[in-house]
Amino acid sequence: MEPLAHILRPTKLDDIVGQKHLIGKDKILTNLVKNKKLFSMILYGKPGIGKTSIATAIVNELGYKYILLNAVINNKKDFDDAIAEAKYNNEYIIIMDEIHRLNKDKQDLLLPYLENGLITLIGMTTSNPYHKINPAIRSRCQIFELKELNDEDIKEALQKGIKYLENIQIDDEAINYIVKLSGGDLRFAYNLLEVAYYSSSDKIVNVEHIKKINSKPVFFHDKNEDGHYDVLSAFQKSIRGSDVNASLHYLARLIEAEDLDSIYRRMTVIAYEDIGLANPSMGPKVDACINACERLGLPEARIPLATVVVELALSPKSNSAHIALDNALSDIRNGNTGNVPDHIKTNSKDYKYPHDYPNAFVKQQYLPDKIRNRKYYIPKTTSKYETTLKSIYEKLEKLQNEND
Repeated sequence: MEPLAHILRPTKLDDIVGQKHLIGKDKILTNLVKNKKLFSMILYGKPGIGKTSIATAIVNELGYKYILLNAVINNKKDFDDAIAEAKYNNEYIIIMDEIHRLNKDKQDLLLPYLENGLITLIGMTTSNPYHKINPAIRSRCQIFELKELNDEDIKEALQKGIKYLENIQIDDEAINYIVKLSGGDLRFAYNLLEVAYYSSSDKIVNVEHIKKINSKPVFFHDKNEDGHYDVLSAFQKSIRGSDVNASLHYLARLIEAEDLDSIYRRMTVIAYEDIGLANPSMGPKVDACINACERLGLPEARIPLATVVVELALSPKSNSAHIALDNALSDIRNGNTGNVPDHIKTNSKDYKYPHDYPNAFVKQQYLPDKIRNRKYYIPKTTSKYETTLKSIYEKLEKLQNEND
């Protein structure tokens, strides 16, 4: 039996749900079809928002011959066959899913035919093409980002789907619940509606029946793809920006994905990259939290995680230490170094041992002559702790520069 999502797949661009920035009066894709001209392109965005539907609608409206391929599933022979078909027809459209997984052999096969126009490629991916797609392929394609479908988009599409389910009884509450569960994935919404319909003995689809099938909202979070790293990035940036509510939101998403290892790694780098010298106690606190979580496991691990993430978000921030090191590394990599001063070389008799002097300090040059006055560390005053360090730093600097 043909799935509802397939039955409702658009055959023309006007039937596409959402993507108003690309489709509609005077919009890019609509004008390409209107002018009967197609260029190689990459459509990227989250699952279930219309990438395949747009690709097939374009070629159907233009009446072009095409083939659907998957960069992983289809082998080199399938690609050879597509090239042969293109040569026979003088032009051919390849619609390719998971294009970011296209291996080198298949790329080498396609590139010359993309170059001479024998093949037009419509690639589809959930991954950011600027990061994941080979530059040689990317440079030959226009890149279009598809936007997330909003609740109204999903609801509008579901109303169309309901018309195909004979004698269904469904109210607005149930429709809204499916919309909520879908997380912007139209394919998921169609599938849930269809399962609910056929699993009901009386064709009545209500919230209670849907909950028996699925009560867990969908959100895009693939541990091996961009969605995962987007959430991790948002998690760190929310803490860095001191937004405790957003920090807890993204922590909850990572917990829901049961990805404790990524949480541990990201919290550890935050403690040193973003909190740093403003609150150096956070490093050990994060370690203690990780140890506690490892002993507890989920769901109890959420308790120490919540405590530490709140403190990370509300802690004063400083990146002065790692920025200082990055500046030093930049000097090294650009050849701006010099020889170690003789008096601090191994076994030098001219070395002055600071502990032999008052306050464990003695004036003496440590940097090479070439960069003797170079300053890497620029203190911040976002916390009492680093303000104290700044005071000590400036005092030592003044003593070092006396009578120079």
